[in-house]
Amino acid sequence: MRRASTLAATSTCLSRAILASSEHHQYNSLFHAASSYANAGSSRRWFSTSIRSISSSGGSPGAAKVLLSMSCLAASVAAGASLLAEKEAYAKEPVNLDLIPKEIVLYQYESCPFCNKVKAFLDYYDVPYKVVEVNPLSKKEIKWSDYKKVPIVLVDGEQLQDSSAIIDQLRNKLSPNKSNSLVDNDDEEKKWRRWVDDHLVHMLSPNIYRNTSEALEFFDYITSNGNFSFTEKYTVKYGGAAAMYFVSKKLKKKYNITDERTALYEAAETWVDALDGREFLGGSKPNLADLAVFGVLRPIRYLSSGKDMVEHTRIGEWYTRMENAVGESSRIKA
Repeated sequence: MRRASTLAATSTCLSRAILASSEHHQYNSLFHAASSYANAGSSRRWFSTSIRSISSSGGSPGAAKVLLSMSCLAASVAAGASLLAEKEAYAKEPVNLDLIPKEIVLYQYESCPFCNKVKAFLDYYDVPYKVVEVNPLSKKEIKWSDYKKVPIVLVDGEQLQDSSAIIDQLRNKLSPNKSNSLVDNDDEEKKWRRWVDDHLVHMLSPNIYRNTSEALEFFDYITSNGNFSFTEKYTVKYGGAAAMYFVSKKLKKKYNITDERTALYEAAETWVDALDGREFLGGSKPNLADLAVFGVLRPIRYLSSGKDMVEHTRIGEWYTRMENAVGESSRIKA
């Protein structure tokens, strides 16, 4: 069951509304408790003063334990309130359920950055979709299509292709009157969406294949999540890793990359500079450029290259905000 975007979203279906109501009921209880037990610094000073008073007057140790327990409760309540505030600040964008297509099927490779762009969009707007994992060797799953690259999306039987075009067409379907917050013709957003396709995505391969160990790491991820037979898994993992190690050297030359890690770090810093102090490029909420950057980086985030990127640049805080904003996948499990 997919979680609701906000409690007030009147267009949410019944099951999501029930979940949202129960979550908010719990947090409302915490808020009431917080008002009774914990008012930030003043309550902490009161607890501290009270405990010292009990100790100095030879009071009961049990009374001190009670006060300490209340102090712990107050801290927990404050933490819960903080989590709710963060959750609501980064709530998913509500979409009119009447405009959501009856069926969306995404043909993809799990590790494909362009496929992950599309998934980031669908997940953020809480649009249900099915996934067909394509075997990259046979591509038998898309033999019916003249277009042989992924992602391919079928929307109620209509074929869409090319990640940026797919997102634009899905956005228009979800907001046909072009007055919804989904539609943003901002030049800045367009500029950075192009930057993702023309620059950022080309930083990935030289980094994930920069040496044999990282190439094997990535192909282990590919074969663990992809659609391969038992034999293909080993062939692809070891043969593919070796081949892509050499291919990455050609890609470095093609895109004028001297040091792949430095290039990745510079791209991450360029993006953070573009934010210019904002939580997202879209301001208080992600726009399509935010979703594109997040989607492209998602396959590498917890690999060596992604961990290094977060450790050596300022992008980590933005990425964490995006993880919270995009939230759980809206993918329909088979």
